[in-house]
Amino acid sequence: MAASNKKDIALKTLQPMFSLVANVVLAYLVYFIARVVYLLENYSFFKEGSDFGHLTRMFRGGLMFDTTAIVYSNALYILLMLFPIWLKETNGYHRFCRWLFVVVNGIGLFLNLCDAVYFPFTLRRTTTSVFREFDNENNLGGIFTTEVVNHWYFVLLFIVVVWGMYRLYRMPQSHASDFNTPQKKWQFAGINFLLLALAAVFCVGGARGGLQSGVRPITISNANEYVKRPIECALVLNTPFALMRTIGKSIFKVPSTFASLDASAKYFNPIHTPNAKVKANKKNVVILIVESFGREYIGAYNTQLEGGRYKGYTPNIDKLIEQSTVFEYSYANGHKSIDGMPSALCGIPMFIEPFILTPASMNDYTGIPGHLSRWGYQTAFFHGANRGSMGFLAFANKIGFQKYYGRQDYAQDKRFGGDSDFDGNWGIWDEPFLQYYCAKMGEMKQPFMTALFTVSSHHPFIVPDKYKEHFKEGQLPIHKCIRYTDMAIGRFFESARKQPWFKNTIFILVSDHTNQSNHQQYKTDIGEFSAPFILYDPSGEIKPGKRAGIAQQTDIMPTVFGILGYNKPYLSFGCDLLNTPPQQTYALNYINGVYQYTKNGYTMQFDGNRVTGMYSLKDLLMQHNLVGKVPEQAKMERELKAVIYQYMYRMVNNKLK
Repeated sequence: MAASNKKDIALKTLQPMFSLVANVVLAYLVYFIARVVYLLENYSFFKEGSDFGHLTRMFRGGLMFDTTAIVYSNALYILLMLFPIWLKETNGYHRFCRWLFVVVNGIGLFLNLCDAVYFPFTLRRTTTSVFREFDNENNLGGIFTTEVVNHWYFVLLFIVVVWGMYRLYRMPQSHASDFNTPQKKWQFAGINFLLLALAAVFCVGGARGGLQSGVRPITISNANEYVKRPIECALVLNTPFALMRTIGKSIFKVPSTFASLDASAKYFNPIHTPNAKVKANKKNVVILIVESFGREYIGAYNTQLEGGRYKGYTPNIDKLIEQSTVFEYSYANGHKSIDGMPSALCGIPMFIEPFILTPASMNDYTGIPGHLSRWGYQTAFFHGANRGSMGFLAFANKIGFQKYYGRQDYAQDKRFGGDSDFDGNWGIWDEPFLQYYCAKMGEMKQPFMTALFTVSSHHPFIVPDKYKEHFKEGQLPIHKCIRYTDMAIGRFFESARKQPWFKNTIFILVSDHTNQSNHQQYKTDIGEFSAPFILYDPSGEIKPGKRAGIAQQTDIMPTVFGILGYNKPYLSFGCDLLNTPPQQTYALNYINGVYQYTKNGYTMQFDGNRVTGMYSLKDLLMQHNLVGKVPEQAKMERELKAVIYQYMYRMVNNKLK
């Protein structure tokens, strides 16, 4: 009888540990469900090359990141469960721990499900930069409500899983009254203290990604160990981990690949020094940054797509391309609107995190408007959203725009429809705002430089009521919006052609980033950056046509300055497309811890330490990794290391001028 009683007390003493282990397993199950949902919701992005074996490897790798997230988010719960005081073993205490567990892991599930919806717009897990990205927006409630309706099945799944967590939660089968003698109390305290100490060791190992000596805490980039393509890192990671690992972190670090800026400048130098005696040609400059306007949507860029039957959604842009200079390949430098601004207007690509959201954004730098303002130009930036939206007003001021025109300014102009033209979500519809843009440029003194950022081809993918029957649904929700914005751009050029400043103007049209795709070649690691770069010179001095070479957003500044004969030094990570041999043109991107360098007909992938991928641009689905088989690889790696060194050194040491 005594032996049986001792065994019973021992089991009672271990009840918190038994329950903790069972409930932690339950948390792993919740994260597993979230990862499966993430995969299914975005399967078109992950299906290429994802056989069962590879999916198993990615899910197995995901366990390490889930462990870190679970350990960090449940640290208080683990402490409370194993706290070595017998007095806590009450029904009320256990109910509190149960609710703490359900709420904490319910939040983790919520974040993962939300990110499954957000992924197609960023192609990565959400980090803390998202809070800075949208801190000036007041329409997020409406956007969130729309997505809740569109993804009602996620709401249902969330309710079911949280209910399941509550029901499957294991409560400790012990009570303070079970420990009614000093011996039993000390036994409970001693054993649970040892269990807590042991749990602390395992938690440290779980948080760091291992207990081996010399192991650094795992970061987002460690996900690359388990993937074939950088985009797959999003499946290996989880959103709570991505958020935790980016709180208060230093974004930019100078690598040790070169001894100095001068040493790296032998292979890449972002400082452009034009001929001081070059003849000035002060044309007006108009830069159209079109929201989500991926190259895939444009028929003129895709004459071979779908066996030559593909027409696209942009008849007006197709006509513009016939009169313009375009390039065989053209890319965006980032995935977000706030990536497009520094790339297109300052020649600064996105590496690691959006430049605008990093401490380096406080550095001393300027952009096209700043240089041209000092050269006698009038400059203005136009964005149909509320003042402050996306931080564009502050950024426009920072880089030298003299004027900013937004939704409020449009509403005050009696020539137009005022706030009745507000789309209810982001800003003024593109059609009227582009007409306003044209009219305001007519009031500016030449030479002028302006840039406009459109808003309509954006989630929640709606068009004005009067066009709902005119612009039918396409294969993707964004297609009708692309048709609408294309029409708005066509009308803009119709109006601009009637202006006295038109023929003395250089027009450049790019997108901020790409968006939804329904062709697999535009879902690859490089295809997802495919964006238009259209250079239109109405005077005919720049001959229209398709040129060999690679264009990117960061090429805008050097190309424009080359046309204008701007003769002062400036910084840009791009090149002058009209005065650089096609084989020397290139593109820079960053995706999930991997740098991409496209040049010489190849896209090279570099994880910061080694080349992990080498793909021919003719390999549209990126199916054949040619690492170690391409003669250009060593030279491209050296050049990319120099690009990264120059970028990081200048960011950290405030050397952006």
